[in-house]
Amino acid sequence: MNLQLIDLSFVVSYLVLMVLIGWYYRKKARLNKEAYLLGGKKLPWYMLGLSDASDMFDISGTMWMVSLCFVYGLKSIWIPWLWPVFNQVVNMMFLAKWLRRSNADTGAEWLATRFGLEGKGVRASHNITVAFALIGCLGFLAYGFVGLGKFIEIFVPWSIVQPHLPFAVAPEYVAHCYGIVFTLFAMFYSILGGMHSIVLGDFIKYCIMTVGCIAIAVIAMLALQGKSLRVPAGWTDPFFGWNLGLNWSGMVADANKKIAEDGFSPFGAFFMMMLFKGVFAASAGAPPNYDMQKMLSTRSPREASMMTGFVSIVLLPIRYCMIIGLTVLALLYFPQLNLSNGAGGTDFERILPGAINNFLPVGILGLVLTGLLGAFMGTFSGTLNAAQAYIVNDIYLKYINPQASTRKVMTMNYTVGVVVVALGVVLGFFAKDVNSILQWIVGALYGGYIAANMLKWYWWRFNANGYLWGMAAGIAAALVFPFLFDGILPLYVWPLLFLISVVGCVAGTYAAPPTDEAVLNKFYITVKPWGFWQPVLQKVQAEHPGFLPNKGFGLDMFNVALGIIAQLCLTLLPMYLVLSMHLPLLLVIALLAIILLVLKRTWWNRLED
Repeated sequence: MNLQLIDLSFVVSYLVLMVLIGWYYRKKARLNKEAYLLGGKKLPWYMLGLSDASDMFDISGTMWMVSLCFVYGLKSIWIPWLWPVFNQVVNMMFLAKWLRRSNADTGAEWLATRFGLEGKGVRASHNITVAFALIGCLGFLAYGFVGLGKFIEIFVPWSIVQPHLPFAVAPEYVAHCYGIVFTLFAMFYSILGGMHSIVLGDFIKYCIMTVGCIAIAVIAMLALQGKSLRVPAGWTDPFFGWNLGLNWSGMVADANKKIAEDGFSPFGAFFMMMLFKGVFAASAGAPPNYDMQKMLSTRSPREASMMTGFVSIVLLPIRYCMIIGLTVLALLYFPQLNLSNGAGGTDFERILPGAINNFLPVGILGLVLTGLLGAFMGTFSGTLNAAQAYIVNDIYLKYINPQASTRKVMTMNYTVGVVVVALGVVLGFFAKDVNSILQWIVGALYGGYIAANMLKWYWWRFNANGYLWGMAAGIAAALVFPFLFDGILPLYVWPLLFLISVVGCVAGTYAAPPTDEAVLNKFYITVKPWGFWQPVLQKVQAEHPGFLPNKGFGLDMFNVALGIIAQLCLTLLPMYLVLSMHLPLLLVIALLAIILLVLKRTWWNRLED
């Protein structure tokens, strides 16, 4: 164990601070349901943006991305399109403000603005959204739980802890034991202080992580001076052909095995499938998790757009300073990392904790470790807050006790928080690794979400019954597909899953009458989406002759394209900087500056509520 007293003092101080923050905000959080779940919708957009970015800077995801950067080099910048990461750009340009105009507290409550409160399928569509949100939240809780345990195991070997315990733990469950300990801290401050404590905790964590990430980048740059990286041809090129073309033979042979196991080798096919899925996924809007809750917590639709735009700016350059910095250190000193998975292979997800533990000096090590522990706690607490919102707001207050007092609502929030954490931990014990959970969430589960949630924005005839059957068909297929297509990358069977969901959407829609005319008209006037809304537009203009439809589709698509390019530039900028690739770095900076100037005129100056 390389941790020294000063490193441990950073960690302990941070944990104590988080507990104190939760305790401090407990009174403000107890004012009412909205204060607890959404910070009273009074928090500044930049604080919410930092918090949202901080929640995305999680241990599990960063471990995964460092392993990708090590194996795939600069081509790894495309793989996060599995989420897809560019959904932040689409939200920034138009979907965030559409969502916020509802003034709802959760995604399920938002459905009332689109489908109304009465009618065939309305209640069921609400329930299926709540079910999806909870499945997703539990999946992400398990995902973060497993990643945290694997991370801590590197720094604190179980051989040091075991002699002090009255029971034995099997090696395969050591990571889970570590996960439980730190999960309890995250649970305490998030359950007590609600959204206020989560946002402040995320801000503190972001500041710590910024210092740590820059320090890692500087250390890597100094270590690389006068040396060259032993990597395959094409590793430093972000562009690709039909085949990946990376061959690690004679260097790190297990990297070739990882490429084969990942299923990314025919990279052209993988990219097209990822882009195909990503366009639809981004068009559906934010899934019902902490990201959506942050948008709904903003003070206005305009600030919702500003908040989501801010996320990429504050997240990507800082996060990739760490990713490329740790990758460089791991490539330079690979034999020292001891990345054995116990079965004769290499566990590339251990690169991040291994490189941190071996190559960071005293003080910086404690700072980075503290930031990454905070990253876990922030992601965990944000996801937990979203799960609480859906259970309390959309189940307890809607069906069980609509007249519940504030005191009862808060008691239910606390109880639900503890139960959800317990379920997430139990699910974590059944997870094989970080990547397996991630692939299922982004490749399968979200596939069942996309069709219904895309059509709700752009097609007037789509109704609650179609939403119900589209979601039900997609989620059912997502739960069954891992057993039917075992060993196949979920992304490659996603088109079939999407088709099943679309069939459910269309069949369900035409099996029931259209949504009530008054509901549709109010939704169209309030949200002002573009798309296939002509019949509704005619009725609205008959009542309100001065109403003007949204004709911003072309400009929105232009801004989305520019935003995606800018997002890639923000990703490449720290990578080129650390690798001392000066000409590409200057080109990226110039391109980014031009795009920002254009977006200032075509997006920022046109923002509205």
